[in-house]
Amino acid sequence: MLESNLEVSIINLSEIKKNSEIRIDSNFFAEEYLQLDSKLEQAITIDKIVALSDVTSNGSFKTVSNILNDSYPKEVPYIRSGNVGNTFLNTNELTKISKVAHNRLVASQTKLYDVMMARKGKIGGASIITENEVGFNCNENVVKLTLLNDEFNPFYFTTFFNSKYGLKQVERFSTGNVQPWLSMFQIRRLKIPKLSKDFQSKIEEIIRNAFRYKTLSDEKYNSAEEEFLGKLHFSVDDESFFGEQRSVKNLKEVQASNRFDAEYYQPKFEFLIQKIKEKSFDYLSNLVNIDKSIEPGSEFYEEKGIPFVRVSDINKFGIEDSKVYLSPEYFDSVISPKKDTILFSKDGTCGIAYKCEEDRNVITSSALLHLTKKDDIKIDLDYLSLVLNSQIVQMQAERDAGGSIIKHWSVPQIELVLIPILDESIQKNLGEQVRESFYLRKISMQLLKIAQSTVEIAIEEDELAALNFLENSV
Repeated sequence: MLESNLEVSIINLSEIKKNSEIRIDSNFFAEEYLQLDSKLEQAITIDKIVALSDVTSNGSFKTVSNILNDSYPKEVPYIRSGNVGNTFLNTNELTKISKVAHNRLVASQTKLYDVMMARKGKIGGASIITENEVGFNCNENVVKLTLLNDEFNPFYFTTFFNSKYGLKQVERFSTGNVQPWLSMFQIRRLKIPKLSKDFQSKIEEIIRNAFRYKTLSDEKYNSAEEEFLGKLHFSVDDESFFGEQRSVKNLKEVQASNRFDAEYYQPKFEFLIQKIKEKSFDYLSNLVNIDKSIEPGSEFYEEKGIPFVRVSDINKFGIEDSKVYLSPEYFDSVISPKKDTILFSKDGTCGIAYKCEEDRNVITSSALLHLTKKDDIKIDLDYLSLVLNSQIVQMQAERDAGGSIIKHWSVPQIELVLIPILDESIQKNLGEQVRESFYLRKISMQLLKIAQSTVEIAIEEDELAALNFLENSV
């Protein structure tokens, strides 16, 4: 006897054969995906409207690898999968390649209004290239889509692939659980409805407004960071960071630090510590309680449950939607971040700090520490998060976690991180600038969600209903 909640889909062989990368797994034909097919029945496959390219479009793997691994200065931003998604590029953690390599990798150079999609790792969503991101390059885990005509507006195109109808297609076609990926063939099979040009222009207008607020947010945050560093008279352009690169240490000093790698003793780090200690400072462990979370292992990953947040899911502005979940049955009692908790990364990309604006029902990986202010300490937490994300702390992370392929910043090292303590009035002013930056970014995110909902309503109902929703939402 079949269970009453058992989901069954009956598919003709001809439907399976439509996919030359034949999929016979039941999940591919789940009811939600069949409904998706129905909604997008009249939509157009994107291979008819875009040109696709990535870094491997420039030549063989060996050729590209030789080009990238040159010895010239690294100056050109290089887009990876973690930089892509949710309409705009995340430019905070871009790696770089040389201008020489960039000029040889012509096929993967970004042009205005190209659309970037991640095809391996953190897949799902799309980002549009704006004026400030022209002339970047991208690696093999990112595909560049260039629209071939004006029938599809790139802002609408990007918004659609960030809507549930774009995300669900990517989810369906992706293979692999821990490290999902999409083949170029599957990307070409993605569909998009052709809506009126006027409707697409309305979506462009919202996205441009969202970008304006995001730009204001970035400017406000960068201004706060520059003001903070100015108060310390600190700049990485200071000649002291580029002077004598030789450091002499006796055995007693080496034993005290328990570090035997030369990188740790670079003069620039000594200059950094000297600069911090010229003014009031304290050790991080004196300001906050530091708690660790868990690392359950990939065998516990689920498709539903409590979101499991890893380092790749956070940045200084927030927590992105996780693609991995844990079962409440086993992990319901695990520590979750509360309002005013600062999540701080210690592995991989070390030194990312995000202050939670509200209680979050998520579980964080062991690579994310939970920092909570001690009861007897007076410090503006937005000021503290600004400091933790600044070059002042990033360089301490570079010193402590350097010397290994996968960066690891130990808790005892983090406890000894030096935090400049400026006057309360200055802390409050800088904290206010950070809070304003977050407010502006929140408006930007709300506009993006409105744009995505507007597109979804147009698909589910019609353009008129979608435009009525839009008019009542902005």
